[in-house]
Amino acid sequence: MEKFALLARLEAKPGKETEVLNFLKNALPIAAAEPDTDRWYALQLGPSTFGIFDTFATEEGRNAHLTGEIAKALMAQASELFSKDPIIEHVELIAVK
Repeated sequence: MEKFALLARLEAKPGKETEVLNFLKNALPIAAAEPDTDRWYALQLGPSTFGIFDTFATEEGRNAHLTGEIAKALMAQASELFSKDPIIEHVELIAVK
């Protein structure tokens, strides 16, 4: 059962919204290949606000994701795509259906 999660909030720079959207869509196969990432969601919360929510059964799985390919690519492109640093929160899941 998933007990751990990450919630990332991303604010696109003006004019970079489509690039952020495409980055997130292209990250799906990478997330799918991570054996310890149970679920991975890319979200659009507003015109320039995006997010990622992912879940894990173990703390080790969550930590592996934080050092994985998506995180590396996100941080490598952060200054180009985002108006501020991504906000990444560690979440403990209390109920899952």
